Amino acid sequence: KIVDEQWGENLISSWNDHWLELPKKIGSKIAQLINAEKNEVTVGDSTSVNLFKLACALINSKIFPKQLITDTLNFPTDNYILDGICKQYSLSNLKSIKYSNNIEAQNEKLPLLTAPAGFSIEIFAEDIKSPRQMTEGKKYIYTASGPMGEIYALLDVDNDKKIDSKITLAKGLNNSRGVTFKDGDLYFAEVDKIWVIKNVEEQLDLNTYKLPRKELITDNLPSDAWHGWKWIKHGPDGKLYVPVGAPCNICLKDDPRYASIMRLNDGNWEFVATGVRNSVGFDWHPDTKKLYFTDNGRDWLGDDSPSCELNVVEEENSFYGFPYVHANDVMDPEYGADNIEYVKPIVDLGPHVAPTGTAFYSGNAFPDEYENTLFITLHGSWNKMDHPSGYTVVAVSTDDNGAVTGYKEFITGWLQGKKAWGRPSAPFVMSDGSLLISDDKYNVIYRVTYNSAS
Repeated sequence: KIVDEQWGENLISSWNDHWLELPKKIGSKIAQLINAEKNEVTVGDSTSVNLFKLACALINSKIFPKQLITDTLNFPTDNYILDGICKQYSLSNLKSIKYSNNIEAQNEKLPLLTAPAGFSIEIFAEDIKSPRQMTEGKKYIYTASGPMGEIYALLDVDNDKKIDSKITLAKGLNNSRGVTFKDGDLYFAEVDKIWVIKNVEEQLDLNTYKLPRKELITDNLPSDAWHGWKWIKHGPDGKLYVPVGAPCNICLKDDPRYASIMRLNDGNWEFVATGVRNSVGFDWHPDTKKLYFTDNGRDWLGDDSPSCELNVVEEENSFYGFPYVHANDVMDPEYGADNIEYVKPIVDLGPHVAPTGTAFYSGNAFPDEYENTLFITLHGSWNKMDHPSGYTVVAVSTDDNGAVTGYKEFITGWLQGKKAWGRPSAPFVMSDGSLLISDDKYNVIYRVTYNSAS
């Protein structure tokens, strides 16, 4: 919009106070970045890169009066302005771009990650505080930060497969983790509410300088913080599915919404699965359209029991065991009973590995063996000091009928010895067939691609 000459004059008149102040800040920042003698620029993060690009756009757009530019853009000398600073020192013409802090440090960690032959892992987005679930619109990628209570729209401005623009869409949320995109609308969840921003990308194109209007979908959810974060997604039926975790390590509550996966239908909740301690990830098989979900096993029964689970919904409103029985056959010492009928898991994922995201692969950019593969991020154990577990992305292979045919580690390396430098938190399959993995400890999003030549 800055370079749109058709309504540049309107921008100047209607946003006069804003534009008088902004160039001063930009110019002051750019003056610190540019080293004219060495013909290079030093940037510390994506914000600095964006400031440089924005300054170039302001100057090259030619929609601002010359007096406004020379008076307010506080560059080292006016010659930079008159000679065309962006022609001399644009990102494409710079001899080098030096990264002064965290970008270099983050790239140094990438060699620690290991994937099968032919796969490459790169940092797709950085400087996002604890990203979790992701979703894709027509133009933007969306994610959430629980600790910040914010929702973001991410944009690859220059099509280099790296995010260089982050726009805040919502603030002040209560542990916001879940996002999903449907029919042009962005849905996002906090602990006890689900919101929607309708026509979100149209709103972004019109104005990126103020928060878009959000509308409440429902506040009919428990407000407990324990296991309160929400993974949300629309099913093949077009309805919104939401899990509600048990507000405890082990307990039995009267409110039937706890320990379940529910579906919102005309403002009312319908039960899809019950007896589910804490599901933070589900997806539908591309062929059978059946729902597969993970469940986090309870704590304090030892380092090696019970296992976290992968389950499938064969019949809606089935019971999956909690709090009476865990994994395949681990009876709870407090609530366990011999006569409990429950659906057993289809895969034991391992004790305390903490599955926090799932995504079926339905793209065509990976080898054929990954068709109908369910990627699961194992966030990693928090209370196993002797031998931590998880901290990996695993691949569960299924056939056309949904039967599990294989299980293997797909990406490893976040855990080095007994210490983890990152925690994979959610997968997402992009429309181009690449796989995104968020990392809520290292504060980045990775992009996984495949090239048989490599």
